[in-house]
Amino acid sequence: MSLESNVLAEHSVPRYTSYPTAPHFKPEVGAEVYAAWLGELPPAGALSLYLHVPFCVELCLYCGCHTKAVQRREPVDAYADNVMREISLLAGLLGRRKVSHLHWGGGTPSILDSAKLTEIVRRLDDAFDLSGRREHAIELDPRYVTRPLVRTLASIGVNRASLGVQDFAPHVQQAIGRIQPYEMVANAIETLRGFGIDEINVDLMYGLPRQTTQDVRQNVALAASLSADRIALFGYAHVPWFRPQQRLIEAAALPGPGARLEQTEAAREALVSFGYEAVGFDHFALPYDDLAVAARTGRLRRNFQGYTTDDADALIGLGASAIGRLPQGIVQNAPDVGGYARAIAAGRPATARGVALSPDDRLRGRVIERLMCDLEADVAAIAAECGSDERFTAEFLALRPFASEGLVAVQGARISLSEKGRPFVRLIASVFDSYLQQGRQRHSVAV
Repeated sequence: MSLESNVLAEHSVPRYTSYPTAPHFKPEVGAEVYAAWLGELPPAGALSLYLHVPFCVELCLYCGCHTKAVQRREPVDAYADNVMREISLLAGLLGRRKVSHLHWGGGTPSILDSAKLTEIVRRLDDAFDLSGRREHAIELDPRYVTRPLVRTLASIGVNRASLGVQDFAPHVQQAIGRIQPYEMVANAIETLRGFGIDEINVDLMYGLPRQTTQDVRQNVALAASLSADRIALFGYAHVPWFRPQQRLIEAAALPGPGARLEQTEAAREALVSFGYEAVGFDHFALPYDDLAVAARTGRLRRNFQGYTTDDADALIGLGASAIGRLPQGIVQNAPDVGGYARAIAAGRPATARGVALSPDDRLRGRVIERLMCDLEADVAAIAAECGSDERFTAEFLALRPFASEGLVAVQGARISLSEKGRPFVRLIASVFDSYLQQGRQRHSVAV
C-alpha cells in the first residue's frame, strides 16, 4: 500500500447509512411534520420496523451506540411500556400496514425480559400485519444468551441473530472491556440453532487497541468455524469527544492508518479464502445468503443498520434515538430516554429532528448508495432517472487523486472502484456529499 493511500485512509468521512447524514438533521422536522409524512404514505406500501433499546448491563469501552448501563429493572420496564405506547400511537397515524422486516437494535435488546419482548411483539401484531415478514432480526450480546431467552426469541418469530464478537483474543478483549471466550460465543450460536434460529451474523472489528494483523486473521478463522452466514468487519471508530467511555482506551495502543489497512486487507483475504463473498466495503456473506445474492444482482441497499436486503417503502424507527426514513425525508426520535418518554406521554411522535429531502439530496443520495453498494455508479443514468441535468464537473475532478492511486476508474460518467479501492469507498462516495464541507463535524477515519 502506497504512502498516498495511507494518507487517504486517515481522512474522516461519514459511514453513509443515510444521505444527508445525521449531523445535518434539523429540529424543524419535528412531530407535526413526521405525522403529516406518515399520513401521506401509500396504503399498499410495506414497512420496515426498527426498535431501539438503549440499555446495556455494562458499557464496553469501544462502543459508539446510543446506550447506557442500567442495573435496575424499573427503567427498562418503563421504557418497554413507552415503546408499546409509541407503537399504538404510530399505528393510529398509519393504519394497519404490512411489515416486511423487523429489527431490534441497541444497546442490548435482550435486556428486556421475556414477558416484555413477547408483549411488544403482540402489540406490533395487533397494530400491523406481520404475517408476511421476511426477516425478524435481533442484535445479541453472547455473554447474555441463555436457553430461556432463545426460547422466547424463537416463540416471537426471530429468525436472524447478530452477535457482537469484535475480537476473540483475550488481550484485546481486556483492552476493550468485553470478556467473552470463543466457547461462550460457540455455545450461544449452538443454542440459537437448537431453537431453529439458523441465520447467524457475527460482528468483528479491526483497529482495536493492542490488536495485531494476526489477531484479525485468527478472528476470521474462528468466526468461519462457527459457520456464520454473514460476517461484518467494522473498523473501530475512536470518537472520545462523542462517546466519553472511549477516553479509557489508550490512544497509543491503537493501530495507525497503515496497520488498519493491513488488518482490513488481511481479514478480507482470509474471509474470501473461507468462501465468503465481499458485500460492499465491510460485510461478507456465504454465497447462498440473501445479502450475497442481492450484491450480485444489484439489489443491495443501505440503511441505518448497514447493508441490507430491505426494500420496504418506509423504515419506521421506534424508541429513543431511533432513525426512520420515508419517501419525504429522514426523522430521528429524541435521543434521551427522558425526552422520548415525555413526547410519548403527550400523545405525539417523539421526533426531535430530521431532514426533508430536496431533489439534489435524492440525486446525490442515489449516487452515494450505488457506490457504497455496487462499487460503481453510472452517474449520468442516475441523474436522468432523477430528472436532473447535473454533470458533477467538480466531483469528477475530485476523483482524479483516487484514479491516480488505482482506486477508481472513470469512463465518461461511469465510476468503477477496483478491489484495491473497496476499503476507500466511503471516501470516494464523499466526493458527492455537498454537506461535508458545510460544518465541522468530526467523523471516523475512512479505513
